[in-house]
Amino acid sequence: MIDHTLLKPEASREQIEKLCREAARFDFASVCVNAYWIPVCAAILRPTPVKVCTVVGFPLGATLTSAKRFETVEALRLGADEIDMVMNVGAMKSGDHARVENDIRALAEVTHDAGGLLKVIFENVLLTREEKIAACELSLAAGADFVKTSTGFSSGGATVEDVALMRATVGNLAGVKAAGGIRTADQMMAMVTAGADRIGASASVAICRKLGAPY
Repeated sequence: MIDHTLLKPEASREQIEKLCREAARFDFASVCVNAYWIPVCAAILRPTPVKVCTVVGFPLGATLTSAKRFETVEALRLGADEIDMVMNVGAMKSGDHARVENDIRALAEVTHDAGGLLKVIFENVLLTREEKIAACELSLAAGADFVKTSTGFSSGGATVEDVALMRATVGNLAGVKAAGGIRTADQMMAMVTAGADRIGASASVAICRKLGAPY
């Protein structure tokens, strides 16, 4: 259930290749990388079950829907299997729910047409409780497959309370991904207990070894 993540702008090819080897070794769900690295990851991981995940509209979510859609189409063409898009946080804060839903739907359509999964990043630290609930409802209405807590690039990350709220809101109609600041096995298990079925982490190997992975 782990998306093995490396989104730092200074990440090198050597580090990305290492990320892929670790993901294959530990049977992670995916590697999550910036779009530039999709072809590298796709080539390495093609013989394995590990998916290639990339981010769109990252990390602010404030780009145009047309730009996000183009990013998504190109990412899927280059070999991405999963798209983690950043919701238009400013539109949500402005109460423009139609814009938020249309933004998500545009990406859900092209992602699903390619056989991929779409996750919607909320950046919960910037939202009220009511906005988090609305974000879940709009994501469901737009056809998203997962709702996700955070980018890891803002002032806060995943919390148990947010994961529980998101799970309670989406029920079994979508997955919940916890990401941002999850660095220990205890933190991961707390998120899973609260309802997360996907975890975004860069400390994935250390977490798995702490949990007793036999390699």
